[in-house]
Amino acid sequence: MAYVVGIDGGTESLRATLFDLRGRRIASASSAYPTRFAPGARAEQDPEDWWTALGRAVRQVVSDSGVAAHEIAALCATTTCCTVVALDAAARPLHPAIIWMDVRAGREADAVLATGDPALAINGAGHGPVSAEWMIPKALWLHRHEPDTFRAAHTICEYQDFLTWRLTGRRAASLNNASIRWHYRSDAGGWPDSLLAALDLSELRAKWPAEVLAPGAVVGPLAARAAEHLGLPETVLVVQGGADALIGMIGLAVAKPGQLALITGSSHLQFAVGETAAHVPGLWGTYRDAVYPGRTILEGGQTSTGSIVAWLRRLGGEALDLDALNAEAARLEPGADGLLVLDHFQGNRTPYTDPLSRGAITGLSLHHTAAHLFRAVLEGIGFGTRAIVDRMAEAGSGAAEITAGGGATRSALWLQIHADTAGLPVVVPEVAEAPSLGAAVLAAHGAGHFPSIDDGIAAMVRPGRRVEPIPANVRRYDEIYQRYAALYPAMRSLREAAAP
Repeated sequence: MAYVVGIDGGTESLRATLFDLRGRRIASASSAYPTRFAPGARAEQDPEDWWTALGRAVRQVVSDSGVAAHEIAALCATTTCCTVVALDAAARPLHPAIIWMDVRAGREADAVLATGDPALAINGAGHGPVSAEWMIPKALWLHRHEPDTFRAAHTICEYQDFLTWRLTGRRAASLNNASIRWHYRSDAGGWPDSLLAALDLSELRAKWPAEVLAPGAVVGPLAARAAEHLGLPETVLVVQGGADALIGMIGLAVAKPGQLALITGSSHLQFAVGETAAHVPGLWGTYRDAVYPGRTILEGGQTSTGSIVAWLRRLGGEALDLDALNAEAARLEPGADGLLVLDHFQGNRTPYTDPLSRGAITGLSLHHTAAHLFRAVLEGIGFGTRAIVDRMAEAGSGAAEITAGGGATRSALWLQIHADTAGLPVVVPEVAEAPSLGAAVLAAHGAGHFPSIDDGIAAMVRPGRRVEPIPANVRRYDEIYQRYAALYPAMRSLREAAAP
């Protein structure tokens, strides 16, 4: 029996999970690290904390599992995306990592979009958005505001690539991260050299890793120092991973054209698998080969989803019991007695790509309770998902079902509302930790246990729950959705009328 380790480097901690080749979770361990916040929408971490957490989590999971270290064939890591690091020639950090949620590079993102470069075609057919979270805006910020660090940097890369370099000694980028956030095009010339030139940033090209490896490719065996750090033999292979949400698609078994993944958390991400590109306004992009060879991934996203529930809980304080609210809201009829929520509390990623949009709660009366508001929030989030699913269908990526992962899937009400608002079944696989399982599938494939990622999915990802839409609820939500769709343009008109 061989085993593999899936590593999930998240925002608050790093988790290592040991799986067998049937996808059964044997043991899991995590190690936390701090984030430092500062004025100017800054959020930073120390890459050395990631490395320490990796050693602790892997050693702990092996100890807890009872599996002998020599039985572990391979490991693969998935990490937060757009967490940018500047490293010296020995892979030591020169500057705190600018993590994904850091949006100090807002002006730089505007400058990227203003170039109108052909590399931006993947982002809403050139209409954007370009996010301050992404690689090039953050690298441009370093170039403008920390020029000494930028010049001294031997390598500017991501969390993913830092781990790869430390684990193997190989300076390689993930095709996944580079495709979705660095404007790398495997189908159109590779690196975005013209975009970099337009920004007077051409020297960044030499600071990026020269190699680009696809998810599932073998990077190499563990380097001696890394093997000692992890308590594993040097025979363990390191397999290329990528961004947590995208590798989570593998853990959800969303791999065939026509399938759609919904990754939940503080925000929602929607990913549809296709065979051809569909660069359209209102969707983030079509990325070829970013997860599966020869297939494309079409991306949408909602900025505020689980974070709205967290906001509601903060308002209610300790007296607000989410489990009780969930039960009470489930007894209400669709539509929450006329209450309607626009979910744009932190702007809209897709399909409107409007960072200035804000949320709205309409139809309030003295009759409404906290449970009404809770249900209306879930319904508003569901309508936001439907708007994206509908836009994807217009782009030719219609889905017959939604496969969901993440913490929100623990709520039966949440699942039913999403099924009913979209009018599609919602499927939840047996293993909830989709990024970790996706990384494990890649590790097993890279180690030669499965000839393809698809074969690894078939062997390691098992079905779980399936929630069918309730026809009467679908009809009711179809009516309410028309009012939801009218809210955004109405709110935008009010905002524009109030502008100086």
